[in-house]
Amino acid sequence: MARRPRQAVTAIPHHVLLRGHNRQPVFVDEADHRQFLGWLSEAALAHGLSIHAYLLLDTQVQLLATPERDEALSLVMQAVGRRYVRWFNQRHGRSGTLWEGRFRSSIVEADRWLLACQRHLESGPVRAGRVGSAADWPWSSHRHHAGLAVDPLVRPHPTVWALGNTPFERESAYRSLFDESVSQAEHEWIQACLVGGKPTASADFQKRLEASLGLRLLPRPVGRPRRTPPATG
Repeated sequence: MARRPRQAVTAIPHHVLLRGHNRQPVFVDEADHRQFLGWLSEAALAHGLSIHAYLLLDTQVQLLATPERDEALSLVMQAVGRRYVRWFNQRHGRSGTLWEGRFRSSIVEADRWLLACQRHLESGPVRAGRVGSAADWPWSSHRHHAGLAVDPLVRPHPTVWALGNTPFERESAYRSLFDESVSQAEHEWIQACLVGGKPTASADFQKRLEASLGLRLLPRPVGRPRRTPPATG
């Protein structure tokens, strides 16, 4: 089956996934995490990619990011991925591929789904049973958004800024998002969109984006088009 083409749209947020080959660890210790984040920061600045949120787990990387120019997302992921593989292999005495292949990405409808995707991303270590609270995981953007640390890599999306008029209001409102129970169905749908490369968006949003940019986002009927019966009379 042919792979679904990636759609990268300038000025639209994307949920991004990069996983280790055969789910193998891609981060072993603190130095690995810090090196990856350092190179991610450099590449994002160089190519014009705004990082709104991130998560580094042992076997994967997730990002919420908006490309500020064409090809920014691909350029950043390629630059960081290749540079990190060489460094990781040399440091840990291994060879060969590290990533499962190309990264996956999902266009996100910011008004309706960005906060849900960000909550899904930052709560990943909790769902995986690694920590009891998102704030306990050191390798994500959660502590920045919750007002517990300052992370120069993170550029909060306007949707996050809209949570309050002051930093205290925004941070308090953001923390409250993680106090609410989230349905398993929501997590599964966001993850399915991410892994499948489908937009995390309403059908109306996808139609508008298709019309304005000439993209093909909505699924098309499989098989031959139906014949239109001839007019009678």
